[in-house]
Amino acid sequence: MAEENYLGRIEISPNAIASLVGQAVLECYGVVGMANKNLRDGIVEVLNRGNLRRGIDVKVIDRAVYIDLYVVIQYGTRISEVAHGIMNRVKYSVEKSLGLPVAQVNVHVQGLHVDEPSG
Repeated sequence: MAEENYLGRIEISPNAIASLVGQAVLECYGVVGMANKNLRDGIVEVLNRGNLRRGIDVKVIDRAVYIDLYVVIQYGTRISEVAHGIMNRVKYSVEKSLGLPVAQVNVHVQGLHVDEPSG
């Protein structure tokens, strides 16, 4: 994504946007973490903080941002509420930080995390 004016040019890479998005997602209630978008043998792996961008696809088309997120959500939460919370927070975070309109935020729930019983 590039913006030009008489002073020069500003470029924001999709990876930079993905880093911003990853941080916003992890701050959302009910999110355990990001997941790889390609499931292997139906097994979901929660990505560590260094690999968050592997669970995020960012496209910039005609100065609008399109985002696909692959997440793991905590079992027992309302999936639809968590997904809407993610959508709203990501849209707000990107638009506030970058000044770019977010056209779509698609949340793909790759799995649910169940806490191990303690004891």
